[in-house]
Amino acid sequence: MYKKIFLHRGKDASVRRYHPWIFSGAISRMDKGIDEGDNVEVYDAEGEFLAVGHYQRGSIAVRILSFEHVPLDGALLSQKIGRALAMRRELGLMRDGENTIFRLVHGEGDGLPALIIDMYGPTAVIQAHSVGMHRWRHEIAQVLMELMPDRLASIYYKSDQTLPVREGVEPESGYLLGSDADDVAMENGLAFHIDWLKGQKTGFFIDQRDNRRLLEQYAHGRKVLNMFCYTGGFSVYALRGDARLVHSVDSSARAIATTDANVALNFPDCTRHRSYVSDAFRFLGHMPEDYDVVILDPPAFAKHRDAIHNAMKGYARLNAAAMSQMKSGGILFTFSCSQAITADQFRTAVFTAAARAHRFVKVLHQLHQPADHPVSIYHPEGEYLKGLVLYVE
Repeated sequence: MYKKIFLHRGKDASVRRYHPWIFSGAISRMDKGIDEGDNVEVYDAEGEFLAVGHYQRGSIAVRILSFEHVPLDGALLSQKIGRALAMRRELGLMRDGENTIFRLVHGEGDGLPALIIDMYGPTAVIQAHSVGMHRWRHEIAQVLMELMPDRLASIYYKSDQTLPVREGVEPESGYLLGSDADDVAMENGLAFHIDWLKGQKTGFFIDQRDNRRLLEQYAHGRKVLNMFCYTGGFSVYALRGDARLVHSVDSSARAIATTDANVALNFPDCTRHRSYVSDAFRFLGHMPEDYDVVILDPPAFAKHRDAIHNAMKGYARLNAAAMSQMKSGGILFTFSCSQAITADQFRTAVFTAAARAHRFVKVLHQLHQPADHPVSIYHPEGEYLKGLVLYVE
């Protein structure tokens, strides 16, 4: 028997619209003894069943796993992960040899809030963002082994930086299956080293796959600057697109080392690439080349709504710094990965930057996350990646 949570009168509307979150302020009362990560049943003020999910202390109190009265068990996990896997096959993302990097489960978009599963060749990397998913990690690994027995060689659990700090929860990262797997995987025919042990997120920014492919089309004969390069994904695509030169910049020496390794993996003895360990604003203020294409893909400036104001100022300042130095006819790829920032807010920040830089700017493309990062129509917050390709006159 699951413990029960009851909502205030009138606070059930979002649940009836299938939104997967219940905020703490909507809760009227709940059974005693509900602990972090427990399975709970949710009812309206009159006692009508609404949903089942995981409980967690904090603003988002319940992450809904089903709007039907079903057990939260391995069978439900298998059903949901199986559906996610089938969709990735339909998308053509599992063609061995050409692409072995894709997101298998994208949280709310796949009906599994707070769960990320990324595939890198024969390795699955699981990341939990709630205690409930953390408790399910072994069941999740078992389902993956059952669904992909011939494809899966190792499973790495990486949640030491994503779980809330709670007493009694020890989110140590480590292998749940296998160990020391080959760290090279393929994306659109290009090879990348993936650092799921110590890298950011699960080791690679899979969400920029389609946007990297677009950059490749713009790179031919051009001088390309990749700011916040991390593992050099945009840089490697630009080189394949026959860029005249590519410069990669990041404040992390470790990121630059990985970028250089990825360039060498695909283009041995490449003379068209150079990397710099540098602060972004310092580099943009003294650019060594007159670049034709600039990529701005910074870390999230706002991880919650309280930081939106400062984030908007940060995006405006960064884009203005780039635009003011760009040659006429230059192309700017600029992104925000902040979930708290809407597409309209990001466009406003870029508009502000253009005005400050006194440049006339045209929007060529509006970019977003790829299909293996699906957005539930009931959960618009899942549309976190926003991007613009701009023509700067």
